[in-house]
Amino acid sequence: MNLVEYPDREMMMMDLADKLASDLRQSLSTGDAVSFAVPGGTTPGPLFDTLSAVRLDWDRVTVLLGDERWVPETSDRSNARLVRRRLMRGYAAAASFLFFHSEADDPSQALGPVCDALTPLLPLSVLVLGMGADMHTASLFPGSPELEAAIAADAPPVMAVTAPGQPEPRVTLTGPVLRGAMHTHVVITGPEKRAAVEQAAKLDDPLQAPVSLVLKDATVHWAE
Repeated sequence: MNLVEYPDREMMMMDLADKLASDLRQSLSTGDAVSFAVPGGTTPGPLFDTLSAVRLDWDRVTVLLGDERWVPETSDRSNARLVRRRLMRGYAAAASFLFFHSEADDPSQALGPVCDALTPLLPLSVLVLGMGADMHTASLFPGSPELEAAIAADAPPVMAVTAPGQPEPRVTLTGPVLRGAMHTHVVITGPEKRAAVEQAAKLDDPLQAPVSLVLKDATVHWAE
């Protein structure tokens, strides 16, 4: 695990935006199309704001989420809503967006077209993940009944999963997709998550600490 510490969160987001822009440019220089997977939640908002103002060939970039709650984009809990409002504007408005949610009630019955659209974009060019204090990443949660299947070598690219204690089902990129990314970054803040990521690295067990799937090849960015 390559851990990078920053003096504050603002500096972390600015430096990470520069690094991601460099990774995207490198990927664009070696291929016709680039896939860029990003996290939801509140933490990456400032990162998205900075990236949206970066000049690069966004029309050759497909943005997708690492995971999504099975809610419409009108919901305050929609990660897609955040991405559209904070990232896919300015120069980045030219990017394509692979949207996970549909009107189907059961996500497990609706992900075939998403998997078909995602498969040609693999391996992911650039992957950014968050992590919870419970060591989950994307929507791969310890204790989830679908976790073992979602991290298996033969898992489909996207799966419907149960997030313990959460009010709605979720869909998530699976273990093989996360492990296969060309450039991987994990973004965390605060002492609790710093301790959690260090514990995950020691455990090295995706069933107990799903984020350990990617730590060997990831750069972890941390600020207090």
